[in-house]
Amino acid sequence: MFTNKLHPGTSFPNIKVNLSESETFALGSPINDDADWQMVIVYRGAHCPLCTKFLHELEEVKYLFLDIGIEIVAISADRFEQLERHKEDLKVNFTLGYGLSLADMNQLGVYQSIPRNDHETDHVFSEPAMFVIDREKTIIAVDLSNNPFTRPDVLNLLNGLK
Repeated sequence: MFTNKLHPGTSFPNIKVNLSESETFALGSPINDDADWQMVIVYRGAHCPLCTKFLHELEEVKYLFLDIGIEIVAISADRFEQLERHKEDLKVNFTLGYGLSLADMNQLGVYQSIPRNDHETDHVFSEPAMFVIDREKTIIAVDLSNNPFTRPDVLNLLNGLK
């Protein structure tokens, strides 16, 4: 594992991820007109049950984040087919991006892992991370993890961002 960390108060890098096979979006710029900030959740991918659980927790309180002007987007290095299969179990109603490249992961400074076996996935993937970015693309908060089980508590995160 290696990382090149981003810091609060610095500019979020220009990174685009895929929404569909023909559509991309720029991270760090709110998509929702009701949001002033964007919370980018980087997750390991469809192979990670802890990531799925965390995304479900966010789904349950996403309206509370939007009430304070923060939209949620989640991204992974999964391929389109992996995300589409994952959506069947995921059932979240916030923006999901896929295809995070190694170059993008390097720019974000996230920890990266190589799959241990074919049951995980077939590509390098990012370990969990969270970035809260304002409209000027300034990083407000960062949380990087080198494993899927040390993430911020969703309600503590919400209360801290209030």
